[in-house]
Amino acid sequence: MNSPTGPDPNIAPVLDIQNATISYRLGGAWIDTVRNVSLQVQAGQTYGIVGESGSGKTTLLLGMMRYLADNGRVSEGKVLLEGEDLLTKSIPQMREIWGKKMSMVPQDPGGSLNPSLKIGAQVAEISKHHYGLSDREAWQRALDRLREVRIADAERVAQRYPHQLSGGMQQRVLIAMALSTEPRLLALDEPTTNLDVTTEAVVLDLFSELVRKHQTAAIYVTHNLGVVAQVCGRAAVLYAGEMMEDASVSELFERPLHPYTMELLSCVPRLGESQRGVRLRTIKGNIPSQRNLPKGCIFAPRCPLAIEHCFHVRPKVEQAAPGHTVSCHRWQEIASGTIGHDILGMRDTQPMMTVLPPKAAQRETLLEVDDVNKAFPVNASILDQISGKPKLAVRAVDHSSLTLAKGETIGIVGESGSGKTTLARCIVGLLARDSGEIKLTALELAPKVEDRQTEVLKRLQMVFQNPEESLNPYHTIGDALRRPLLQLAKVPADQVDARMIELLQAVHLSESYADRFPAELSGGEKQRAAIARAFATDPEIVVCDESVSALDVSVQASILNLLSELKAQKQTAYLFISHDLAVVSYLADTIAVVYLGQVMEIGSRDAIFNPPQHPYTEALISAVPIPDPKVQTARIRLEADIPSPVNIPTGCRFHTRCPRKIGAICEQQEPPWVNAGEGHFIRCHIPLDELKITQSEPKTGLKEQREAHA
Repeated sequence: MNSPTGPDPNIAPVLDIQNATISYRLGGAWIDTVRNVSLQVQAGQTYGIVGESGSGKTTLLLGMMRYLADNGRVSEGKVLLEGEDLLTKSIPQMREIWGKKMSMVPQDPGGSLNPSLKIGAQVAEISKHHYGLSDREAWQRALDRLREVRIADAERVAQRYPHQLSGGMQQRVLIAMALSTEPRLLALDEPTTNLDVTTEAVVLDLFSELVRKHQTAAIYVTHNLGVVAQVCGRAAVLYAGEMMEDASVSELFERPLHPYTMELLSCVPRLGESQRGVRLRTIKGNIPSQRNLPKGCIFAPRCPLAIEHCFHVRPKVEQAAPGHTVSCHRWQEIASGTIGHDILGMRDTQPMMTVLPPKAAQRETLLEVDDVNKAFPVNASILDQISGKPKLAVRAVDHSSLTLAKGETIGIVGESGSGKTTLARCIVGLLARDSGEIKLTALELAPKVEDRQTEVLKRLQMVFQNPEESLNPYHTIGDALRRPLLQLAKVPADQVDARMIELLQAVHLSESYADRFPAELSGGEKQRAAIARAFATDPEIVVCDESVSALDVSVQASILNLLSELKAQKQTAYLFISHDLAVVSYLADTIAVVYLGQVMEIGSRDAIFNPPQHPYTEALISAVPIPDPKVQTARIRLEADIPSPVNIPTGCRFHTRCPRKIGAICEQQEPPWVNAGEGHFIRCHIPLDELKITQSEPKTGLKEQREAHA
């Protein structure tokens, strides 16, 4: 999957950035946000750019393309596209280059597609503009491009509007648009960050295939090191606007020479790792303000290897090996093994938890979710109402049940549209369930949160994906913490401030944060404040809904460690919802896999990651990008989109996408709930013994193997 790893000196690069500095005019002064960055991208090569938020990744991408805002400019250096300096081009000249020689695929496909135009018209417009094709010729070319990105029934999809397509399908349409003119350079800005792991896997395969086929040069901006390891041939590590390290992906992951690179790699949870075995490493401190950069090495204030010299002298970019550059005063000591490897990039083998989750027979049950259902009615058209057609509904949660014990973490995984968040909101009462029971230590909970007792609200709290949902922008962090302390925890007024400071310290924020507003905090700091607010009432259960999915790997690691610490201290139980299986495997004791509102498999963390597994679970695990370029996992790709929850398939609801489908029984009969032993249950027609055997076989051509076997 990797592209060629190093520049060929005999072949001119498609993109050559030479000592580029990008500046923004703020408050009457020009601030250099990206400084002296150089890189080259060859034809057919995918070049990754990684780093924390604020490191300058997207700024470099936009500056390279001349897409900067009016107050931005490339103030120094050159940007050569096939030998032509783009910085010398006028805007009319750039309009001929944009879309034809270089194209961009952004993070949010929905915000890039015109909601009022059909898909086919939007793809065809590019060919008409750049090649002067007729309507018929442009339409045919659009259909060809849609087929190239593996959109089945391209004619039907071309007649649809963006809102009628899934996120993964929208992203494929953007890829088709970007490749309509066969550009020489493709800029990818976090294009799979918002996608499910299964959809992401398909899209990444598609990127790699098309880059090779068209010999396009591609720059891939991401904070996902697993994606870089599996897709890119080379990668650059940016920090606070400067290049820290640049090497082939194999070299960068196997022999990193910059402390920042080593720290980033050590922050990533690996699939199968558990908090009971390792503690994730975190990077202390924050990226410095561009207005107040350190005098010496900009990473020195956060670097565990920094010496006095690092704080006063800016390191130069040096070539450590052919094709491997690094900007660090101590890289030679790191390369020789003299320093660093006993401090950097090492996992703490001390377990996060001092108390293991209780065995099933010893568990004190806190939460019981029994046969819960939630549907949302679909507005019928006037014609449907007149004709008397039955009313349709989105079956978001369908007969779901689970049990949560004291001190236990249950991870809930599944694709978008599987009902994870709806189930969580039914549990906390933000959505009223239609039927079923939810009990908190045998006390049945009212469907709506406003009908629940104060004592229940105190015991059951939630942390949202977006901390802004918990924090009022007009209230300080201190005010946000004081309110639940006074109203729910009933802390005496003269003790509230002391308790508030304890909460801030518990989430590793200083007392000074009490006087700050949410807008003054970084994303990770806001999420810490939201967690502090959730723990203000000493809850027995905290529901975490994608609470780390939008964070950098370094911030994510610190939040995961924090949740583990609080759990160990207070024996808090978590319901942890995520589409990131590596994160779930790290934090959870039990994992529930849901699909179209139904639990397909539930069991201990160890059981879920070992055969037998439900075929859907198997596909989810195989799609996770592993942050190690040497590891090439056997892949199962779910090409089709998840069916509409308005029209759930008969029989096993996964049969329309299942690579292991055994025949009509899967299409016609609901699968049984099979006990695999020790609390591990699978909803599948395939006998467990057969599943265990077949899941040990190669994972390519599964459908063909099944048909041949039949």
